[in-house]
Amino acid sequence: MLQNNPLLAQLKQQIRETTPRAEGVIKATDKGFGFLETDDGQSYFVPPPAMKQVLHGDRVQAVIHENGDKTSVEPDTLLEAGLSRFIARVQKREGRLAVVPDHPSINNVLKARIKNSLDEASIGDADWVVARLVRHPLKPDDRAFFTQIDELVAKADDPAVPWRVTLARHALEQECPEAGNDWPLRDEGLEREDLTAEPFFTIDSEKTRDMDDALRIEPRDEGGWRLTVAIADPTAYVEEGHAADLEARTRAFTVYLPGQNVTMLPEQLADDLCSLREGEERPVLACTLEVEADGGLGDYRFFAARVRSRAKLVYDRISDWLEGQGEWAPAEEIVGQLQALRDMTEARSAWRTEHALVFKDRPDYVFDLDPAGNVLDVRIEERRIANRMIEESMIAANACCAHFLAEHIGHGIFNVHRAFDPEKAQAAHEFLTAQQIEVELEALSELPRYKELKRALESRDDAWLDARLRRFQGFTSMSARPGPHFGLGLNAYATWTSPIRKYGDMVNHRLIKRVLKGEQAPAEATQALTEQLTERRKLNRMAERDVKDWLYVRYLTPAAKEQQDFEAEIFGITRGGMRVRLTANGATAFVPAPMIHSDRDKVVIDDKEGRIQVEGEERYKLGDVIRVALIEAREETRSLVARPAS
Repeated sequence: MLQNNPLLAQLKQQIRETTPRAEGVIKATDKGFGFLETDDGQSYFVPPPAMKQVLHGDRVQAVIHENGDKTSVEPDTLLEAGLSRFIARVQKREGRLAVVPDHPSINNVLKARIKNSLDEASIGDADWVVARLVRHPLKPDDRAFFTQIDELVAKADDPAVPWRVTLARHALEQECPEAGNDWPLRDEGLEREDLTAEPFFTIDSEKTRDMDDALRIEPRDEGGWRLTVAIADPTAYVEEGHAADLEARTRAFTVYLPGQNVTMLPEQLADDLCSLREGEERPVLACTLEVEADGGLGDYRFFAARVRSRAKLVYDRISDWLEGQGEWAPAEEIVGQLQALRDMTEARSAWRTEHALVFKDRPDYVFDLDPAGNVLDVRIEERRIANRMIEESMIAANACCAHFLAEHIGHGIFNVHRAFDPEKAQAAHEFLTAQQIEVELEALSELPRYKELKRALESRDDAWLDARLRRFQGFTSMSARPGPHFGLGLNAYATWTSPIRKYGDMVNHRLIKRVLKGEQAPAEATQALTEQLTERRKLNRMAERDVKDWLYVRYLTPAAKEQQDFEAEIFGITRGGMRVRLTANGATAFVPAPMIHSDRDKVVIDDKEGRIQVEGEERYKLGDVIRVALIEAREETRSLVARPAS
């Protein structure tokens, strides 16, 4: 037969090999056409008829067509689909079932079927579902797009849509784990010191239920302080390999969203048995550390104990009292401790400023919600003295943990942070050189020299420079082996102070206990576990961002209708415009290039340099604080649009 003719097949192959082709990712526009963006930065026009065969995000090979001075491409081979599992809204029209992906750049209506195990009658128009792409026009033997609905996420009128849809999008658990109600305290062969007579206290937000750290501090006769950090001990109840442990390992972290927490451990453990509640005796893993008068750390000792918190204190009340404001005052047995903790905090902060690195204080934005999930207000919570007291105590305790694990075992769960991605270090060095900042390339990867560079950069107080450098900087990852934490300026950093909400901290607890009992340490954590912890932390942060974006749009819709002005900081500049953060509430908005000037040709955007010229003069740059007017709040894409205020 003709199709089996080897000469014809050979001819087709020769034609294919000699035809100009391009490989890249499809970028769709809302006007029906799109572009093929190649890895080397080239961009090819994809006409509307060809776009009907692809979706935004598809990685394809395409044939290049030359027509005079115009060049376009026609995708013909799918390398990787941009959609696989995705969130969508159901569309039911005249008995036909379809879904519309919940994606800002995909508005295609895709035919659908329902998974056999689902009840079709339970899924209605506009409901939110998890769907999966099962057919693609560029796949062999497929002629059109087709999807399968695998899961109903939320009904269209469910007030919990922002939370349910966001958790489903990132494949995160919707509910806290269930693991029974019988949680006896295990006999671990540990001798627990009785510290129940000591006046420990906790400092948290007013609504915090999973309190995992309590403190006790006293000044030393020779100067400095003796700080005892007592940490909740869930591994005293949860044996390694238990169902609750395996579930915690999978979840890796408690997910904190505005108005909802999805705990890593069963709520009975997280919010009750392990939580260091006022007046309740609790098992803890503790560390007593010596802090010198200049803020440096001295000797430390880890041990198991029992404590009973004397007071549940609240950040703002403590800060007000220490600043001489308000009428509230702590109990007499706590007064001297809070003053000592304040003094120790200032000493530790000064020591870290000189010998390590200190993050710039940034405010937290807190959503006040009604029972239906409507935003009543967005409050600014500044990093006040009480917040810093807890922060410095935990950093000191975690630095001790890193040293302890490195010295006694050689492995654990460490937070490792490189200042710059290795592949971006050369570009960062070239950028700094262009800014007349003389620094050797090696200084970007050697901690002592990097700390000197960082202090020099901070002394310049240049917001544009800070923002530009972020393009080259790396992210924190979890590692089984000790490594430097450039962000903190420490040689090693391992957290153990939040075991109720972080599985890596539970791992470190078990390792510390092994040393205390004189047992041989187990094999180090697998790369699969450390990569999972890193990935889950990333997903949790993305989920928190997505829910906040949804709530911001709902909250600021009236302001957009009135085109209300806001102060904003420019934190991103792209070819299409600039991204700004409203300082009053933390919301982010996009200012499209056409909104910067009515004549787009008079706007020159240098996204690599983070600068925008208007009519030949520089008007905006990264780090600038400007005023913008909100002009649109788009709930379908959870985005805010603004223009420079006149």
